[in-house]
Amino acid sequence: MILNSRIAIITGASRGLGAATAEALVQKNAIVYGLARRADDLKVIHSNLGESFIPIPVDITNKPEVDRWFQTTFSNRYWPDILINNAGSGNFGKIDELPFEMWQQMVDTNLNGMYYITSATVPYMKQNPKTCHIINIGSILGTTGRTESSAYCATKFGLRGFSESLSYELRYEGIKVSAIHPGSIETRFFSESGIKSHSNMLQPKDIADLLIHTLETPDNMLIDEITLRPLNPKKLT
Repeated sequence: MILNSRIAIITGASRGLGAATAEALVQKNAIVYGLARRADDLKVIHSNLGESFIPIPVDITNKPEVDRWFQTTFSNRYWPDILINNAGSGNFGKIDELPFEMWQQMVDTNLNGMYYITSATVPYMKQNPKTCHIINIGSILGTTGRTESSAYCATKFGLRGFSESLSYELRYEGIKVSAIHPGSIETRFFSESGIKSHSNMLQPKDIADLLIHTLETPDNMLIDEITLRPLNPKKLT
């Protein structure tokens, strides 16, 4: 895919990997709709990246809100080319200690929100005469279990199954589906989940560059799944 003038949707675009990917796409002259709940953070990114980044304050867990935005933005003549489902929520703890509200938040964001966005995007992509691409950002914990992570793992294992099945469903429609499963990334995601981040984690810009490479593969080449992790995940001393 040649990214020049392509239209991309990124969820969780206000920070971390989402913001880094938005910047990388704008540098390739793509048009990016950045979705997130934090309107102020989106405005800062817009001021840095310019008119090619379009801030969209929206809660992806609110299906009517998502549907309204799609209906007022896209049409049978204006389609998205790229969807990056990046928004995610993570909370960790013993299953008998994890509050139900945290479980619900992860399910609503990591599974329901991804479904709302994807199910709204696909009808427009099917009308698009060009090859399109959906990238779902999972986690290494969608490939292996870890203690005190059963709830989070459940959502990320679900994302992996969703991605594989969707890939089979859409491949003959000219729509690629890829799942990217990173290990620990140095973002606020970890600190807000109770895990201290450090510079020996994966860096958002490096993963954004990988996403660009994945998008730029030839139309008949599908990278369906990638797992990546820090070579040395321990904090440097």
